[in-house]
Amino acid sequence: MDLRGAKAHRDRRCSCTSVYALLIEIHCWAALFAVSQVTGYLVFFVLEGNGPFSSIYKALQVIDFYLGFILPFHPIFGMDSMVLVSEVVNTQQHNWIIQGTSAVGVAICVIMVIHMVCKWRYGTGLWSSSTVSRDIGDRRQSVSRQPSFTLSEWTDAQEDLLDLDLSPQTPVFEFGTDTRMEGDAATLTVTPVGLQERRGSNVSLTLDMCTPGCTEPYGYGAQLSPRDQTAKEYLRQGTHSLTPAMLHTRAMDDENLQAEFYETPMNFVDPKEYNYPGLVRKNRYKTILPNTHSRVKLNSLDEEDFLTTYINANYLNGYGGEERAYIATQGPTVNTVGDFWRMVWQERTPIIVMITNLEEKNEKCAEYWPEDTVSHEGIEITVLTVTQEDDYSLRVFTLKCDGEERSLRQYWYTSWPDQKTPDKAPPLLELVQEVERAREEAPPSSGPIIVHCSAGIGRTGCFIATSILCKQLRTEGVVDILRTTCQLRLDRGGMIQTCEQYQFVHHVLSLYEKQLPHTAEE
Repeated sequence: MDLRGAKAHRDRRCSCTSVYALLIEIHCWAALFAVSQVTGYLVFFVLEGNGPFSSIYKALQVIDFYLGFILPFHPIFGMDSMVLVSEVVNTQQHNWIIQGTSAVGVAICVIMVIHMVCKWRYGTGLWSSSTVSRDIGDRRQSVSRQPSFTLSEWTDAQEDLLDLDLSPQTPVFEFGTDTRMEGDAATLTVTPVGLQERRGSNVSLTLDMCTPGCTEPYGYGAQLSPRDQTAKEYLRQGTHSLTPAMLHTRAMDDENLQAEFYETPMNFVDPKEYNYPGLVRKNRYKTILPNTHSRVKLNSLDEEDFLTTYINANYLNGYGGEERAYIATQGPTVNTVGDFWRMVWQERTPIIVMITNLEEKNEKCAEYWPEDTVSHEGIEITVLTVTQEDDYSLRVFTLKCDGEERSLRQYWYTSWPDQKTPDKAPPLLELVQEVERAREEAPPSSGPIIVHCSAGIGRTGCFIATSILCKQLRTEGVVDILRTTCQLRLDRGGMIQTCEQYQFVHHVLSLYEKQLPHTAEE
């Protein structure tokens, strides 16, 4: 469905909703009218000396008689209602009650008609408070539309929440705007698009997301909004420290977690900052780009050639401000496998954590490792062992370059299902702890751990955040998930990409805190 079709669908849905709401209001007014009339006649018959139940019955008979003039049905209470009505009309003693009841009924009908006309034409009724109520309702509905998180089950009707599809459900193409051949690398550019701030919206990301090489049809300006201008300030100051008790309560508080997540700026990069010919071949997703100040720069003989130094990856700090503890990067493409191995060697990486399948409806990551031995950019990569665990596989590589030999471990986590999020946290916790043990065993000269999924922001953000926060919880006894999320997004925009991921991280940390030894001792 294209954007125009989606808009038309929304308009039709909104129109149907408006008509339905109007019908509900009409029924409410009709009920008010009926109650006023029954009450009036009930009072009349009581004053005439009838008992309560008899008065109710007679009042209903009168209403039954009047409805017979409006609706085509036989009187429910029989033809004796006509006799009763004639008696009412001929009564003189309490005639003022009958007149007052009729006046109230007429007034209700007139007010109803005026109210409905105003609501249909101007979108608001006779009372200004209705506008406020509707606005509040819209805000509540907008919050309720956000997918809710459960501890053991995630909804099926969602995008790939922990990564972006290579070919999204609603791709944006503008056919005829760019007829150049993809093979002409010199003519390929990334068109500037303002995506400084997307507020965590998975939908907006999908609408702006294309496969490499397609032309962006939106002409967003470069001027930053006030929200954009304060995004980095918010990320530098955002904090919410949680004690264990607060953490357990917070993990179950969907509404406040959603509000906190959507208040936190995503800090995406404006693609015009990377307006270099041919760069589109180096990015898996054209709008997921490395933040400039923390991007990994590959060593090159020609430092003036930007393409030879570029890789879609960012350095991230670890617990306690440890500099360059991690590298978050996209899943290598066929065009960037060589660059990936250059980065592994250059950064002296001891561990790679891969959190995606090679294909999930479409390609998520190229198979960048060999079955046995292969060479990339002068680096010889040899697979020594492959170990299959329940939720991940472990490959141990030997890397050789310029007479130097190193060891490398790759943890390939495969228990994150396509189009869903994990239904249990223990496997992720086990992987985090296994990677921590492997890092402690690595040589002191080792560099950062490389973590990647497909785009390098969703599942990658969850893993790195969980690793940092587990250390904080063990060391300090408290945890600040908001602070960690902000720090990660300062260095790579979009880390912990969706609200479901944010909730999942809280759930994982809550579970981890309950497993800590000191909890049992207390």
